[in-house]
Amino acid sequence: MAGKQKILFVCDSPDHVERLLGPSADNCEVILAQNPMRALARLSNERFDGIYVSGEHLQEAFEIGKLLQNEQILEGMPDGVVLLDSENTILWGNGQLRRWSSRETVTGENFYVALGSPEILGPDFCPFHTALATGMASSSTLRSSENRYYQVHAAPVREEGILPRHLIVTVRDVTSEMLQQQKLASIHQAGMELADLTPDELFHMAVSERIELLKSNILHHTQDLLNFDVVEIRLLDAKTGRLEPLLSLGMDEEAATRTLYAQPQNNGVTGFVAATGKSYLCEDTTEDPLYLKGYSGAKSSLTVPLVLHDEVIGTFNVESPELRAFSESDLQFLEIFTRDVAVALNTLELLVAEKASAAAQSVEAIHSAVALPVDEILNDAVNVMERYIGHEPKVVERLQRILRNARDIKQVIQKVGQTMTPVQAHPQIQPVEERPQLRNRRVLLVDEDNDVRGAAHALLERYGCIVETAPNGAQAIFMLRNLLADGGYDVIISDIRLPDISGYDFMMKLQEIIEMEPLPLVLMTGFGYDPGHSIVKARQAGLQAILYKPFRLDQLLDTVEQIIASPGPVNTGQ
Repeated sequence: MAGKQKILFVCDSPDHVERLLGPSADNCEVILAQNPMRALARLSNERFDGIYVSGEHLQEAFEIGKLLQNEQILEGMPDGVVLLDSENTILWGNGQLRRWSSRETVTGENFYVALGSPEILGPDFCPFHTALATGMASSSTLRSSENRYYQVHAAPVREEGILPRHLIVTVRDVTSEMLQQQKLASIHQAGMELADLTPDELFHMAVSERIELLKSNILHHTQDLLNFDVVEIRLLDAKTGRLEPLLSLGMDEEAATRTLYAQPQNNGVTGFVAATGKSYLCEDTTEDPLYLKGYSGAKSSLTVPLVLHDEVIGTFNVESPELRAFSESDLQFLEIFTRDVAVALNTLELLVAEKASAAAQSVEAIHSAVALPVDEILNDAVNVMERYIGHEPKVVERLQRILRNARDIKQVIQKVGQTMTPVQAHPQIQPVEERPQLRNRRVLLVDEDNDVRGAAHALLERYGCIVETAPNGAQAIFMLRNLLADGGYDVIISDIRLPDISGYDFMMKLQEIIEMEPLPLVLMTGFGYDPGHSIVKARQAGLQAILYKPFRLDQLLDTVEQIIASPGPVNTGQ
C-alpha cells in the first residue's frame, strides 16, 4: 500500500471509479468523496497525488475553487470563515476560527461544538437551517460560556436545480460592541433610578434625607458602573455664576471647598466646562494649563457639564492617579450618565420647591385628599348640565349652585390649610416666593394623568392660583363653557396628547368658544415628541407657549405669568 498513489475521486459512486481505472485500480489508493465540499474537507487534512472530478460536479468544484483560490487571504482575515454542510459540520475553516476554538483543526467538527456550544441569542434561532431552507442569507448572535459574543452570517452555496446543501459562514467577534451596549443600558437604567422614590418614601422623607439619598445613589452608580473612585459634582448658581459644591469623594478638602465660577479662565477645568458647556478630557494634569489640583496624585481627569434642556446647571468631574486613564468610551458613558443626573437633580429641585414652606405642606396634605375629588364633582356637574341647557332651566340653575358651592369649598379649605401650621415652626425652610401676578388667577389644566393634575393643584395653588382640572378635551370644553359667564380661565394648560383629541385640534375648539386673541393656551409635550406635527400647526395658528416635560417649577410659573401679562407669543426659553 505504501507505494500506491493516493487519488481523490469526486463522483457519485464506486462504479464510476472502476469504469475509469479498470485493471490499474489495484495500483492506486482510491478515496471517494461524493461532492466537492466533502473533497475539500479531505484536502484540508490529507495529501493526495491526484484529484479527479466527474462532469456532474465540475461546475460546483469550479465555484468552490474560485472562492478558495487565495486561501492566504482567508487565513489572515480577522473574521472567522467556514464552509458547512447541512449537518452543521465544518468542511473547511480559516485560522481565526481555529484560534477561537483553540484547536489545531476544526474540519469535521460540529460548528457549535467548535465554538464551545454557545447560546443562540437571535434574532434567528436556527440561522443555518433557515439559510438552507429558504436559499437566503440569515444572521444571528451567539454568546459563549466565556461571555464572548459572535455574530454569524450564513449564505447558502447555490447549486443549479437543487436546494442548497452547503453554507459559507462568516463569524465576527462583537464582544466589545455588545458589552458596551449592555453598559450603556445599565448606565441609563441606573440614571433613571437615581431619584426614583415611591409616594410612601416621599411622604416619610425630609428634603435633606432625599438629598442625601440622591447623593448616595450617584456615588454608588459612579463607582459600580463607571469605576470612578474620585468624584466631584458642583451646581451652578445662575444668579452669581458660582459653582457650589454638591458632593465630593476622594478630593482634597481644600479643593472640594475651593470657590469656583463658571468662567473659562482662572477657574480650572471645572470653570471652563461650566462656561463653555463642553466636556474636557485632561490626559496629563502636569502639562495642562487649565488644571487645578483636586485630588493629590491625580494625573488625568475627565469633566463634563450637567445639562438640562440645553442649559448648563453644573459640572461632574472625575480624576485618576494614572496618565491617560480615560478613553472616548469613558467620555461617552459619563455624558450619558450625567444627562440622567441632571434630570434627577431637577426632580430634587421640584421636590424642594414643593416643600418650600410649612404652610404649603399643610395645604398640600389637604389637597391630596380633596382637590381631585372636587374637580370630579365639577367635571360631572358640567357634563350633566350640557344635557339640560336649553331644556330644563331649573335643573341647570341647581347645577350652577352645585358648581359655585364646590368652588367655594375648595377656597375655604385652602385658606384653612394656610393657617394650620405657622412657618415659624420650621425656620430652616425658605418662605414661598411672592408671585402677585398669579394670585386669584384661574388656571385650567387638562391632562389624563392624575398625578399631573394633582401636581398642578400642589404647585400653582401655593402661589394663589385657582386651579381646576379636566382629564380630556371634551370635559375641558364643558368646563370652559360653564365659566365663560364669570370671565373664563386666565390660562389653559393642556397636554399635547389627550385621550380624545390632539393638542392642535383642542386649540381649534377653544378658538371657536373664546373670543380672545391670542388664545391663553400652553401646550405641554415631551421633548422631541410632536404627534401629527401638532406643535408646528399650533404655532402657525398663534399658539402662545410650549412647555417641554420635564420642566422646572420656575419655568411653569414664568410661563403662566407671561401668558397673563403678554398679548403676544410667549418665549418659554425652550
